[in-house]
Amino acid sequence: MPQSDVRELVDQLNRTAIENARQLELERAMRLDVILLDTTCIEANIHFPTDWVLLRDAVRTLMTQSRRRKDSEKRRKLVLRRMKVLAKQVQTHAQRYAQQLQSDWQEQTDLHEGEMKQIVTRIKVIVEQLPAAIKQAHERIIGGRKLENNEKILSLYEPDVHVIVRRKAGAEVEFGNTLLLVEQEDGLIVDWKLNKEISPGDIALMQESLQRIKKALGRYPTAVGGDRGFASKASHRWLESEGIFDVNCPRDPQELAQRMQDPTFRNIQKRRAQTEARIGIVKNAFLGAPLRSKGFEHRELTVTWAVLAHNLCLLADLPKKPALAKAA
Repeated sequence: MPQSDVRELVDQLNRTAIENARQLELERAMRLDVILLDTTCIEANIHFPTDWVLLRDAVRTLMTQSRRRKDSEKRRKLVLRRMKVLAKQVQTHAQRYAQQLQSDWQEQTDLHEGEMKQIVTRIKVIVEQLPAAIKQAHERIIGGRKLENNEKILSLYEPDVHVIVRRKAGAEVEFGNTLLLVEQEDGLIVDWKLNKEISPGDIALMQESLQRIKKALGRYPTAVGGDRGFASKASHRWLESEGIFDVNCPRDPQELAQRMQDPTFRNIQKRRAQTEARIGIVKNAFLGAPLRSKGFEHRELTVTWAVLAHNLCLLADLPKKPALAKAA
């Protein structure tokens, strides 16, 4: 199923839980008064992106695909003896092989046409990135020069992963995609987004999320709570203009101490501590660590399925109201 269709299933389930709990035989309806949000990194299933490993991956993939032609074994062995220092020669060999494979795959191999096209595509993807990988290794290893994160190749097979600086114990830097997760007070996930590009920042993610919630569920929540990353004067003004109570943790310690005197603010911030646990449940119990889906589209779809499974499990565990007996 396309990711958009699975997402519509989640939205339909959430609307039913909020607006028509009787249909699900719930003891009470889910509320949309308060939502709590946080971000995390969904790590890609890649090894640590050191430069020499990138070159090894490129050579390994190109030579593995070159095994398919019957007369390529001798040439492959000659190239493999020198592949550690002659990656460019391997690139040239792979390009010639791909051209020959396209022209005489029926006579020289027992492949189907779809398999042939897949091999050519794999070679093309690696060949296009190999010069940049060689340059990156030269700059960092030989030249001793640093590169900006947005200039680095992290994986030849996963082009949509990014360096995410977490500054947490055991996870100073992670490689993957930023996930925004939004839950209501009972733990029902009402919105989420796995970012393909570098995250625009928590504040922008929050505003986009609230607009999606309004579109999917028909209204804004009454209050929204998040950590310091979601707080700013501009976001506070925007939330006020939309009639939403801002319960994001202030960045100023003095302002935080002052706002903690408000029982509503204090209770919501106390409840917000459970959102990290919710993220841990989704990642470890429903996604798996690491997430093994390849390619951003598949990772995005897997996250959406995980949210659907999570919400079904959560609703199934809530107290139920016996179904009303049908009129005789």
